[in-house]
Amino acid sequence: MINEEQWKTAYEDLLHQGSNDANDAGFWLRSVRFSNSHQRDGFTEVSLATPNASYANYLDKTHRSLVEETLERVTGVRCKVTFEANSDGASINKLLNLSPLSPPTVFNIGRVEVPEPAPFPRANTTPTAQSQSQAAPFSIPVRDNVDPNLTFSRYIVGPSNQYAHASAYGAAQKPGHQFNPLFIYGPPAVGKTHLLHAIANQVRSKNPNARICLTSAEKFVNEFITHVQHKSIDLFRQRYRNKVDLLLIDDVQFILGKDRSEEEFFHTFNALHEDKKMIVLTSDKAPKEIDQLEERLRTRFEMGMVVDIRAPEIETRIAILRAKAEDDDIYLPDEVALFLGKHVRDTVRNLHGVLVQLQQHASLTGSEISLDLAKQLIHDQVPEEGEDFTTEMIMNAVCAHYKLKAKEIRGTSKARMYAQPRQIAMYMMRQYTSLGVREIASFFQKDHSTVVHSCKKIELDIDSDPELKTAVEAIKMQL
Repeated sequence: MINEEQWKTAYEDLLHQGSNDANDAGFWLRSVRFSNSHQRDGFTEVSLATPNASYANYLDKTHRSLVEETLERVTGVRCKVTFEANSDGASINKLLNLSPLSPPTVFNIGRVEVPEPAPFPRANTTPTAQSQSQAAPFSIPVRDNVDPNLTFSRYIVGPSNQYAHASAYGAAQKPGHQFNPLFIYGPPAVGKTHLLHAIANQVRSKNPNARICLTSAEKFVNEFITHVQHKSIDLFRQRYRNKVDLLLIDDVQFILGKDRSEEEFFHTFNALHEDKKMIVLTSDKAPKEIDQLEERLRTRFEMGMVVDIRAPEIETRIAILRAKAEDDDIYLPDEVALFLGKHVRDTVRNLHGVLVQLQQHASLTGSEISLDLAKQLIHDQVPEEGEDFTTEMIMNAVCAHYKLKAKEIRGTSKARMYAQPRQIAMYMMRQYTSLGVREIASFFQKDHSTVVHSCKKIELDIDSDPELKTAVEAIKMQL
């Protein structure tokens, strides 16, 4: 049998091997914890817990042999390693705290210390011969595309976005050779675009001559249409295929369904990937969940690394508020930060918006930011004083809105008239009670993965489905 201490010893050994494979494995294994081991016929099966399925698949495909060899050398026991996907939020937090890093670290929500990228050259900087030869004649200079303030060091990291942040930072260290393509998905305004800019800034700091193109899917489509109209498609292809080392496209889902633009993007993707150029894409959904996505594009999006960002949890929301208050030189009392973090739940953008409104209101009235002012500003998002939402209250509100019985919502029917109210109830219990995923699953007598899927689906669909958004708002009003 192999225990946790032996696993940590093997991990330390792997960190000191020095090869590129070992370094990459060490980067990924820092968020893996020992789960258990069992004696089999002639070998020991070792189970290692990973944050999600993408993590498990990547490690199994890329580093399982190296991990097995290291374990066998350290323990003297023949091993077979399996990587398990663990999607439960509470387990992930435990996993993060047990991460066998050397020296040992504790996961702290907040900004991660990374080297600041070098500043962009001023507009009147005289280019070198090398940079002139590499500059794209049709591309917009990178300093006009990338916000130099959106760096990794200014990104607030928490459990909801840790893996996306780690993947993005890893991709920026070896552009085109690690996690290519990198596909980041999640609901609007949770930090996907910030990571695109952070990658571009990091790559530029390591290679000032890197040819970077950061754009949105909408701009890609509009530019393509313009070049088609002016019969200058070769210039478009020069920009996106021949003169780019790093292509970052925001909201790639908007390219889909537009036949000629999608076809052009497909060939652009192929040309860049074959030349080992880095591709980073963001979307509101995972590739497998995008209805209009052709199979040939789906397989290409999934050939690299697919990571998600969820809406920030309360600790991350508070850290974001404090960081933004510091950036904007706003005095934010701790009790106000805690109150806003508890009740402004949906997006990072909304958090910043509420903070700006507080500052403006305080300035106009000549008062200070206070808890009373915060309560007044977001009173529609806060339950009555002393009232806590319970599972029964949420179930009653959902039942009343859809005119269903509780046993129908908690039942097993997958018909939409029951499934969507059930998903909304799970989502609202996760948002407005202190219950964990497993406790909600127990309430509905479902597997915890069903609750995770339901919450993610409502988060992703609520901004694009007006009917769903209206229903959720109406249920909130009843509460």
